[in-house]
This record gives sequence, C-alpha cells and structure tokens, in this order.
Amino acid sequence: MKPQDIVKLRLLNQRIAETVFKKPEEVVAWQGAVQAQDYPGGLWGVGLRTQKATLADVEKAIAERKIIRSWPMRGTLHFMAGADARWMLELLTPRINQSGGWVTRRKFLGLEESDIATGARLVGNALRGGKILTRQQLYDVLERGGVLPAKQRGLHILSKLAHELLICFGPHQGKQPTFVLLDEWLPKTNKMDREHALAEVARRYFTSHGPATLQDFVWWSGLKVSDAKAGLNANTSELQEKTVDGVAYWMPRNLPQTEIPSPDVHLLPPFDEYLVAYRDRSAAVELDHAPKVFRAGNGIFSPVLVIDGKVAGTWGRTTKKSAVHLAVTPFAKLTRAQADALKAVGKRYGTFLGLKVSLQ
Repeated sequence: MKPQDIVKLRLLNQRIAETVFKKPEEVVAWQGAVQAQDYPGGLWGVGLRTQKATLADVEKAIAERKIIRSWPMRGTLHFMAGADARWMLELLTPRINQSGGWVTRRKFLGLEESDIATGARLVGNALRGGKILTRQQLYDVLERGGVLPAKQRGLHILSKLAHELLICFGPHQGKQPTFVLLDEWLPKTNKMDREHALAEVARRYFTSHGPATLQDFVWWSGLKVSDAKAGLNANTSELQEKTVDGVAYWMPRNLPQTEIPSPDVHLLPPFDEYLVAYRDRSAAVELDHAPKVFRAGNGIFSPVLVIDGKVAGTWGRTTKKSAVHLAVTPFAKLTRAQADALKAVGKRYGTFLGLKVSLQ
C-alpha cells in the first residue's frame, strides 16, 4: 500500500466518495459515532454520506430516536445509532469521568459532588413524564434549586448527567438544543459485556475509518491503550494490517474496489470524521495548510474543501430565509474541472438544506 492509497481508502470506507446507505441511521451505525459538536455540521456529515438525504431526513431520524446525540467520548458531542447508544456510553464515559481534565475543570468551576447530585435530582424531576426541555430551561431549573449554572457550570453538570446515562439530547426546537431522560427516550436494551463492547467499537472504527493506526483509534475512542489493543486483537480475522513508511495501518479485509474519478470534490463540515477521527492527519492535510484547518488554541476544525482526498481549501456559509451563500477559499487556483465539480457539490449541499445556493 502506498501513502496516496490511505486517503483514497478512507474516502471510500467512510462512504464520502461513494455511499450505499439510504437512511441516516445506517450511516451513524456504520461509523460507530459521528462527531456532532457543531450540530448543523454534524447533520451535513451524516447527510453527505446518505443517498439523497435532506436536512429534514436526518432530523426526522433524531426525532424518531434512531439517532441519539450525547457525549460518549473525548468530552465532545457525537451522534450514535439508537441501538448503540447505551453500550457505547457505558463503555466509554467512565474514562472521561476519571480523566484529570474533568477533575481539574470541575475544581476550576467550583463544582462539588453535592452539586452534581442535586442537579441530577432537579433535572430528573423536571424531565420525568416524557418532558422535553431546552438547555436554558434546565439552567433555570438548576438555578431555582440552588445550583448556579453560570460560567459553564450548567453545561458541565448536564454533560456529567449524560455520562451517567440520566439524560441525552432530544430533537432541536428551532436552533435550541433540548434534553430528555435517556430511560424514557430510549428503551433499555440487553447489556453488552465489556469484552464484546471493546471488540465491537474497534470493529466499527477500523471498518469505517481504516486505514487507521492503533494510536488513531486510541485518540478517537478515548480508551486506554491496553483496552484499544484488546478491541483490535479481537478483530484480526476481519481486519488486515498494512505498513506504510514503517507505520502499521489496519483496515477491513474486504476493501472497496471502486475507482474514484478525478477530480473528486467534497465540502466537508467542521469537525468531520475525515479529519477529527485520526491522531495523525498528515495523509489528508499538508503541513503548510494545517494552521488554516486546525485553529490553534481553541480546538476548532474548519469546514474544508477536499479534492482527491487532500484538503484543498476552507469554506463557510451564510444562510438566509430561502438561500445559502457558500464562500470557498481554495489554497490554489482551481482547474475548470475542479470548479465544475465544486458547483455540483455546492448544489448537492443546497438540496440537502432545501435552499437555493450561490457559490463564491
């Protein structure tokens, strides 16, 4: 395998260059989890991997509880398939709660265990009976109960309660996120033992994200190296190992045989799995362009233009009532073929949103 094969296979395995999925929840189940820190971006990340999907299709899957949004790993928000949410949260969130970063942040915010316990009681009572409340409404509940939510305290309480499987996100109300009780929103399923859960999360990751290294999987999952190795080793019959420049990559044994026509152009959202899911992103991002893609100091991953597997620019959008304007900033002048392909991709994005699109 050659270095240039890494991006080609990732485009195919992540179902960016070609997808077989007709339902948004199928995409999420295939990926294991899809980054959804940026909610509109997360919706497009699922949509672009689903045949003919619209924004309404993805949000319908969320409203129907086929896709669940919560904090399963790395302290960031992800979409998970409804059938996977419980076992993934049970497997991955203890690692977050035990991390030094969580403990330090809790101390910085002045949060005591009693605040979390009181918050759990207040939030649980407020949501019980199938209620769906916005984040601000829950902050008001906390404040009335004597737990101050200001200065990000409320958000950290809610994330901790999600880690404890008390709550998860419900469907958005306009632009406002909402919360529900997990046990009421998502029926309980049979528990998966830890050994099988490690094997399953590793299988999902390397099948959908490969070629990837063990270090990539550790980064993505937040697991200890020993647990990540155990999950990987449980799947060696389904995975194959290839070495590129002395580095071991793992991927499914049955690789896509599709030839991707050039130019292959994509507009990926911020924090897309194509970049954020790997510790080493050098296969897709040239070193000179990295500062434009990964904003130093704030952990932001910009939305990117990808051409033939390489990040070739950034983009942004301005949305009005009936139209969306896309401002694309390529790192180099596009060829006519690339520009034509970009117009087609922009049109696809407009169709997803249900809006007319203009491209700059």
